[in-house]
Order: sequence, then structure tokens, then C-alpha cells
Amino acid sequence: MGQRLQWTMTSQQDLYIDSTAVKKEPLSPAHNGMLTSDIVSATTEAHHNYARTVIPNGTDYHHQENGHHMQNGHNSSDEENRYDSNSSSEILTNGTTEDRMMKCEYMLHSLPKRLCLVCGDVASGFHYGVASCEACKAFFKRTIQGNIEYSCPATNECEITKRRRKSCQACRFTKCLKVGMLKEGVRLDRVRGGRQKYKRKIDADPSSYVQQAPALKKPSNGPGRTRHVHNSVPKKFVLAGGATKTKRQVVTCPTNSHKQHGRKVNKIVAHLMVAEPEKLYAMPDPTTPDSELKTLTTLCDLADRELVVIIGWAKHIPGFSNLSLSDQMSLLQSGWMEILILGLAFRSLHYDSRLVFAEDYIIDEEQSRAAGLEELSRHILRLVGRLKALGVEKEEFVVLKAMALLNSDSVYVEDHEAVQKLQDVLHDALQDHDLNAHPSDSRRIGKILMMLPLLREVATKAVQHFYTIKMEGQVPMHKLFLEMLDAKISEVVCKKMY
Repeated sequence: MGQRLQWTMTSQQDLYIDSTAVKKEPLSPAHNGMLTSDIVSATTEAHHNYARTVIPNGTDYHHQENGHHMQNGHNSSDEENRYDSNSSSEILTNGTTEDRMMKCEYMLHSLPKRLCLVCGDVASGFHYGVASCEACKAFFKRTIQGNIEYSCPATNECEITKRRRKSCQACRFTKCLKVGMLKEGVRLDRVRGGRQKYKRKIDADPSSYVQQAPALKKPSNGPGRTRHVHNSVPKKFVLAGGATKTKRQVVTCPTNSHKQHGRKVNKIVAHLMVAEPEKLYAMPDPTTPDSELKTLTTLCDLADRELVVIIGWAKHIPGFSNLSLSDQMSLLQSGWMEILILGLAFRSLHYDSRLVFAEDYIIDEEQSRAAGLEELSRHILRLVGRLKALGVEKEEFVVLKAMALLNSDSVYVEDHEAVQKLQDVLHDALQDHDLNAHPSDSRRIGKILMMLPLLREVATKAVQHFYTIKMEGQVPMHKLFLEMLDAKISEVVCKKMY
């Protein structure tokens, strides 16, 4: 891999990256049904907030108007037609200035907007695994739900652009699959009311801790019913454009508890336990010999799939989706690595000096050294040691993970008061749990919360390490992982400049 690039984000030149030095990333692979139906969506009004997110380097988008194939087929729905009237926003290019404050402001407001990978229109967020516009999202969803089959009247090579995306539905659907849209993400929606029926399996008293928001309770229908808990999205837990049109709800009654096996269980803690995602598997290629490149490629692929799950999991944090869409994205873009690192550390608690990236991918010290991860692994193992010394339980872990997301110091968060209220709710839930589970250790919650600064420190080192790997351009990285990495680096740079 060669010598690692030195991490210095202090000079003006470091703000801009030569796209020719970065290998073009492959399309996101199928995520084996592990993601939620809609990852992130936003209103047209929120498009300008996404301008701070960098389009992955090396990706070009062109509107081509050659040829026009018309086809008689399934009529487009009103939902899609509403979005066809939206005009594509102009792509902004990076400029330079000597003033550091002006340059940071430029980064916040003038970076390229994310584009739909299907038609090139402005993307409203990540839908079914890829950045896409509302029109293509609606088209893909309708096609899967209706089990519709299309046929191309031409040669199955029609160009799909914003203006001509409705001209050939067959090629449009093929393009959706080609760029990585996942059929599995629509699975629960194939039957009318499918989500609502499924949601009732996990809904509890709607006034237990969030006004007008359903709470999760432990399913009673056996393990088969819990398999996709993190894929079912209660109405109030969806990152949807409608969230900005309704008055934000205030989280209340944070310490409501119920008894389980003779011990009080905080309802928010129980809710987060049920919402905890299933395990992911790294699935390394068994035919490829072990090497630094194989290890890093496997880890980057795993991280990309974990990000999909994390974004879906965040919707289940009580009150999170009542934040503005801009703040939801800001928190996710700022805290995603902390969540990944905390999950890695917790999985590794019972393994001596080994890191459990997945059940089928456990790395020891020698393997870490061979992959150039020795220093980063040492920092992560230090966090593992702290968790092990405290004997952190699963209930404490799920709350701490949610707190790590909401404890973000993102420079882009607008409503700090609303975020603080959610932090307080989680703090009270953790305190309530520890008072009941560990009544003799009144300082336990303080010890647990003291791990958040260490977690942030380790996560920062991880971001720096993988950003260096990205700059070397030898390890393929998927689009979601790249975009979140770029967003985090943009935030780090701005913090240094202020």
C-alpha cells in the first residue's frame, strides 16, 4: 500500500482534493435485506442543506438527450408526477479564497448537491440504498409493490435522464437495479397496510414516553417476528419530508418503567433493546488470499452496509425523527463513526486482544499489523478495556450508542435545544436503569458517560485513518461510506478553521 499520507488538515490546500487521486468507487452492493425501506428522504426546501455533502470523487453525471423511446406501459402515479416538475439545481464548483472564514462558509453552502444516480436530478436523500430523487424512489417502490414487468421497445439501452426518465420504464428500472437500489427494502410494503400491520406487533402505549409516538414492546410472536424489527418503521419514526410540516413533538415521561422478571425495566431502554439491529456478516471472499488490500476492502464494504443499518436504527431513537431533517442528517454525518466504533468495541468485550468486526471476521494483533491497522486497533482495544472494566451491559450499551449520536458536536446542528432535550431523556433513562439494576453503585452512570470523550477520540482517529486510505486510492469504497466520510472531514476542517 505504500507509506501512509501524513494527516494535516491545517493548510488551506488541504481543503480541496484532487479527484484524479481517488479511485472511482464501485456501486453499492446488495445489502441482503438488512436496510430499512427508506433510509433518508427530504423536502425540496431541504435540498440546500445537503449542499455541504460532497459528491463522491470520480463520479460524473451527464444529461444526454440523444434518442427518445416512447412506450405504452404502466402509468406514472401522481406521487411521481409531483416531483417531475422540480427543476435540477445547478452544480456548484469549488473556488478558492485566502480568507479562512470565507472558505469555510463556502464549504457549508456551495459544495455540489447530491444527484440521483438513476436520472441525474437532485437527490432528496438515500432511498433503498442509493442517492436518488423522489420521482425515481416512487417509481422503484411502485414497480416492486406491483410486481410489474416492463419491456423495452428498443435495444434495452435507453439513456435515462431527468427529462426522459418516463420514456422507457424498462430501462429506468434496470438502471435502478444497476446503481444499487435494493428490492429487499420494499419487502414489507408489498401488501397494502403491510407496515401498519407489522407495526402493531411492536407498538405499545402511545403516551408512554413520546407524545403521539408509538413505543416498542417486546414481541410475543416468537423469533420469527423479531427478525426485521429494525426494518419496520413506525409512522413517527420516518425521516420523511412531512416531518418538517408538523409541529415538533416534545419527549416526555422519560423514566416510565415496567417490571420484567421482578425488576423494573425502563421503557426507553426496552424500546432501544428491541430496536437493536440484527448482526451483519463481513462475508470476505474465500477465494482471495489474505492481504492488506483484502482486509481493508472487506472492512470498507462492511462499514458501508453498517451505515445503512445505522440510519434505519436512528429512526427508532425516541424523538429523533421529530428533529428537523437537516439536524437529523447533521447528527448522522457527525456521529456515524462513533456508533460504528462503539458497536465494534462492545462485540469485542469477550475476546482477548481481538476485534470482532463481524462474527465471521475477527482480527487479532498480527492481522491488524499486516493491514496497517495496528495503531488504530490499539486505541479501539483501549476503549474495549474500559467497557470491560465497568462490565457494561447490553441495556447500557444501547442507550450509550443513542447518546453518542445525539452527543455530536456537529457545527451544522441548528436546533441545539431540541437535541439537548433528547440527550436529557436518554440520560434519565440510563440513570433510571442503573438505579434499578445497580442500586449500590451510585456513580456508575458517571463512569459510563466518561467513556464518550474517549469514544470520540478513537472515532476521530478512525476517520483520519480511512480518509488517508481513501486518498491513496487503492481500496474501493462504496458511495454511502465515501459520502459520510467526506461529510465528516468537511466538518473537521471547519472546526479547525473557526
